[in-house]
Amino acid sequence: MFSFMTEKTKEKMKRTTGKIINDPVLGFISLPFPILYDLLQHPWLLRLARIRQLGLSMLVYPGNTHSRLLHSLGAMHLTRKAIETLRGKGIRIEDEEAEATLCAVLLHDIGHGPFSHALEGLLVKDMSHEEITLLLMRKLNEEMNGALELAIKIFRDAYPRHFLHQLISSQLDMDRLDYLVRDSFFSGVREGGIGAERLIDMLNVHDDRLVVDAKGLYSVENFLIARRLMYWQVYLHKTDVAAETMLRHVTRRAQALARSGAELFGSPHLQRFLKQEISRDQIENDKDVLADFCLIDDNDVISALKVWNAHEDFTLRTLASGIVDRRLFKVKVSTEREILEAEEEAMQNEYKERFRLTTDEARLLTHCGKVSSRTYKVGEENILIYDKSGNITELSSMSDIVNTNMLKHDTAKYYLCYYKAKKA
Repeated sequence: MFSFMTEKTKEKMKRTTGKIINDPVLGFISLPFPILYDLLQHPWLLRLARIRQLGLSMLVYPGNTHSRLLHSLGAMHLTRKAIETLRGKGIRIEDEEAEATLCAVLLHDIGHGPFSHALEGLLVKDMSHEEITLLLMRKLNEEMNGALELAIKIFRDAYPRHFLHQLISSQLDMDRLDYLVRDSFFSGVREGGIGAERLIDMLNVHDDRLVVDAKGLYSVENFLIARRLMYWQVYLHKTDVAAETMLRHVTRRAQALARSGAELFGSPHLQRFLKQEISRDQIENDKDVLADFCLIDDNDVISALKVWNAHEDFTLRTLASGIVDRRLFKVKVSTEREILEAEEEAMQNEYKERFRLTTDEARLLTHCGKVSSRTYKVGEENILIYDKSGNITELSSMSDIVNTNMLKHDTAKYYLCYYKAKKA
């Protein structure tokens, strides 16, 4: 049971053995260090249980209701498996390094706001969830008297052993392995299935870089193809794009109304982010602002939408009821952005006249944008193949499948989301 740890750590672990989580995708997940259990009890991490991993994707795939917390635990579990594999191949990884790496991956999504990526940049201006994650990790480190110092260094790639950071963030990291397996399972899109265990078994380290043993080449190819399919079938599904566009627009409308003095329903912590434009400086330096952010989850937004559903403001009411009752924006897809932009302008003029809206209000009933995906980025933490002779080769130099426009270059689509009004 304790093969993951040295004798010294086995003694430390006696008080927490038996802490096991039953994951529907990966099976039993254990917590091999006491600090992991302590983190799991913290309200900031528990909050991720109330944030959906895939935003509003359940409006397309009803099974997609799994949480960020479940994903974080899964990524931690796979990272533990990877460390066990590397140790079995003679790679020295100290217990302190293993503990810190698992802490870093468990906390890697702690900075997400409601519905994950959907509202990023709207609640806190010009600050990504990765930056908020690092801020929260530093605050937790203060609470825990420096216990997360090494975890933060590994998370920031500021620790000399770069391959530990690559387990958390790279083109073949444990985060991606878990979300592909998990999202494929819950959505029912079997094309996204990958052999995560096989990929982990093929991992190795050479010159402080994470590499894949040559016999794992086909597993890597399958991983990248599955990732491409999941992006276009699930993550960038046109109906999901429409739903998340509506969520962003209804939030913008609520903020505009609240900041003009209108009274809107909302939990006290959500109200702050509606009434005020929260800056990076505020969330970094005002503990009350940070505390409110760490209380917001999907439930705050859903309860607000259900009340805004009957608001007197036409734009707010239309967008909120559209999400709650699944009357989503229609979507047109084209390779010609100019055609869609011309249609969008005509629609906005129609809405202004028909519903007596301002230009800003009418703009919230449409959105012309671009979705794109590149499956493999040459030059960005390349996936390296390691043969028995000790030679290292970049993946696209060995794989005909990867060395194609389909996987190496951006695939883009232009879309127009728009409100389809009922006929008078």
